[in-house]
Formats: sequence, structure tokens, C-alpha cells
Amino acid sequence: MEATSTQERPRDDTRSRSRSRATAFVFVGIAPVIWGSHYLVTTEFLPPDRPLLAAALRALPAGLTITLAYRQVPRGAWWWRVPVLGMLNFGLFFGLMFVAAYRIPGGTAATIGTINLVFTIGLGWLVLRERARWFQILGGLGGLGGVGLLVANASTPLDPIGLAAAVGGAATFAAGLVMTKRWGRPAPVLLFTAWQLMAAGLVLLPLSLLLEGPVPHLTAGNITGYAYIGVLGTALAYSLMFKGLDLVPAAAASFLSLLNPLTASLLGLVVLGQTLTPLQLLGAALVVASIASGLMPGPAVPPTTRR
Repeated sequence: MEATSTQERPRDDTRSRSRSRATAFVFVGIAPVIWGSHYLVTTEFLPPDRPLLAAALRALPAGLTITLAYRQVPRGAWWWRVPVLGMLNFGLFFGLMFVAAYRIPGGTAATIGTINLVFTIGLGWLVLRERARWFQILGGLGGLGGVGLLVANASTPLDPIGLAAAVGGAATFAAGLVMTKRWGRPAPVLLFTAWQLMAAGLVLLPLSLLLEGPVPHLTAGNITGYAYIGVLGTALAYSLMFKGLDLVPAAAASFLSLLNPLTASLLGLVVLGQTLTPLQLLGAALVVASIASGLMPGPAVPPTTRR
């Protein structure tokens, strides 16, 4: 009886770790699905040509509200780490991606954003010593090709500023992802997310007023759009992503970002009545295959610790 109990315990531990890992992948995967809807919300609900205002209102209200509810502030080295992570994960990333969303088609912006796969794999190796497996590298290349086919529109020229903003947003997203894993977190995930949001918003809001002028009159649709990207697209999505990152390698997590352009394209199909060509359907299949390759089982990753 004792021998049987001893043999069953490791199996139970393995099953528990597998369930936790699967849950972590779900948490990390929800975020890009929500983000994929932001392009539709931006074009249909937000006032035009206000990328910094959109970024500020996406970050500051949620961050300030949650921080005030917890009544806790960063301490020690986190006084400077939180603003750094806040600008990478939210400030620079939000601002650049909204610039891209206003200047180039949403599907194209989402496609370009998937090059964070390349940045994350490289930074993960340099900073975290996480080695990408060969099928992850091939899957990443296949995924980039797939989303390219999925949202290809040769008749739409790419604005150079929008293109550069999309690339810059992808780079800052990857840097924030890796550094979050490198430093861990000193507080519950929701509070830690709120600190970063507040730090980013406090930088973005004055920049918006300085460069874009006073806040325009907001309609009910505008307010609804800002509430959506602030509550669901920011507070909820990032909290789930950071929670899942405790058990998911950075490179594998970045593969789930391919759900962003996939979601954007599907929403265009269902909501805006857009159609998918056979070539775009092939691209969607490549995206799904690439996500599957990136999530193939690998060595377990221990939870991040405070440094």
C-alpha cells in the first residue's frame, strides 16, 4: 500500500503541473484575443487622430483606480523598475501601436506586431538564457508568413511612420515581456499591473495635451470605446498575461500573440462583412499551425522570483 501511494504521488504532481501550465497558456492567450478587437474599436468608436490620448485613457484610469483601492506603492528598487516596465509594457507600446492603428490598416498593424516573436526569442536568449527550440524558430517564421497572407492587401500602401511605429511597438512589447520575467513582481499581479499602468498614464497624458491639444468632446460611443480598451483590454488582459507568465516561457508566450491578427481578421469578416480569399485562408491555417508548434511541451519553468 505504501509503495502504491509513493508511486501515485509523483503522477499527481505531474498532472497538477500540467493543469497549471495549461491554465497559464489560456491566461496568456486571452490577452491577444482581446487586443485583436482594439483595431475595430479604434476605427469604429474612438475619435480620429488621437493616438496618445487613446493610450493615456487606456492606461491611467485603470491604473489609478486599482492603485488607490490597494493603497500600496512600490518600494526599494521598484520605484525605478515599475516606471521602466510601465513604459515598455504600456507607455511606449500603447502609444506606438495607436499611432500605427491610425496610420495603417488594423490587420496590417497587427501583422507587423507579430515580429515581436523574433525580438522575444532573441531577448529571451540574451537576458533569460531561454533557448528557442528549432521547431519554435521554424514555427515563428511560418507564423509571420501566415499572418502576412491572412491580412495581405497589396492595394493599401504602408505609411512609413505607421510602419515604424508598428515595428517599435513590437520591440517594446518584447522587451517588456522579457524584463517582466527577469525581475518578477513584488506585489499581487493586479496591483503590479496597476502600478505600471499609472506610471505610463502619467507620462502619456501630458504628452497628449501638449502634442494633440485639449481633449475633444466625447460622445457616448467614444466613452464606451475607451472603457472597453481600458477595462477589458488593459486591466483584465494584462493581469491575466502576467499571471500566466509565471509558468510560460517568454518565447512560447510570444507565439500566442499570433492570435491578435487572427482575431482582428475574424472580426473584420464577421462584423464588417469582409471576406477571406483562399490565400488568406491558407494564412490562417499557417497561423494555427505556428501557434501549435510554439506551444509544444518543453521543460517546466519555475515561477519567477523577486530580484
